[in-house]
Amino acid sequence: MASATDERLLLLDTPSLYFRAFYGIPESVTAPDGTPVNAVRGLIDFIARLVRDRRPTRVVAAMDDDWRPAWRVAALPSYKAHRVGKDGGDQTPDGLAVQVPIIEDVLRAFGLCRLGLDGYEADDVIGTLATRADCAVDIVTGDRDLFQLVDDAKPVRVVYTAKGVGQAQAWDEAAVAAKYGIPGRFYADFAVLRGDPSDGLPGVSGVGEKTAAALVSRFGAVEDILAAARGDDDAGFPAGAKAKILAAADYVTTAAPVVRVVCDVDLPDVSQALPATPADPERLLELSDRWALESSLNRLLAAVQSVQATPE
Repeated sequence: MASATDERLLLLDTPSLYFRAFYGIPESVTAPDGTPVNAVRGLIDFIARLVRDRRPTRVVAAMDDDWRPAWRVAALPSYKAHRVGKDGGDQTPDGLAVQVPIIEDVLRAFGLCRLGLDGYEADDVIGTLATRADCAVDIVTGDRDLFQLVDDAKPVRVVYTAKGVGQAQAWDEAAVAAKYGIPGRFYADFAVLRGDPSDGLPGVSGVGEKTAAALVSRFGAVEDILAAARGDDDAGFPAGAKAKILAAADYVTTAAPVVRVVCDVDLPDVSQALPATPADPERLLELSDRWALESSLNRLLAAVQSVQATPE
């Protein structure tokens, strides 16, 4: 059996991946009954490629069991507010919403660990598992917020899919520093200051990316930036930034815990092992026939088998 140092954990930001699949593959890709399955097929193909390329021994598909937790909204009402539909839920297209239960069924039948928790987002599941891991970790996502988890010591890398899964690159601490001029662990603090419309973060008025990076690089977390701003010494503050930070103190204080990934969620103890064979082959065959998934599932099976066949 491989030791922990020989193992690699692949953490999938599953909603990020199936949204990308849905928008990247035409809805004309349907099952025999006309149900769209573009996101289902795309996600399976993404996982197959990631397993083949990253060669993990463990895989967890993290889910958004709560995409906009009440505790985050209570602290920052604008959090993801632009994504709230008329019914109060997420503005998930109908063509995608019908596919999410199919995705869940396929993951379960194949035996890939699916993990989510009420009151927390997929990011929090990922953060907790990455923190607890005793091996190298690859986090697959299109969400920059997860750059805060990058850690060269373990190592934890973010396989960033902004340009597509086929062109995804693994970001380490040097890559985050080169792009944003900050240590990766302070990405959440950087986002709070700069703002991020995708999460409903207004940012600090008058503080742009360069100023935010300068403050984070000089002082670190927003709490330390605020403490410095409240002091008598202006050293290290770009011109005018001190007054802007102080004026936004309430926002900065409440937004930071919202943006930071929770890394100590009480998750159930589940097997993360990459399955050697499908957990429920009869159910998987049934799903394959009903939703026309044979080609995608065969690619995933081949990818898994190629990893399992690798000599220890």
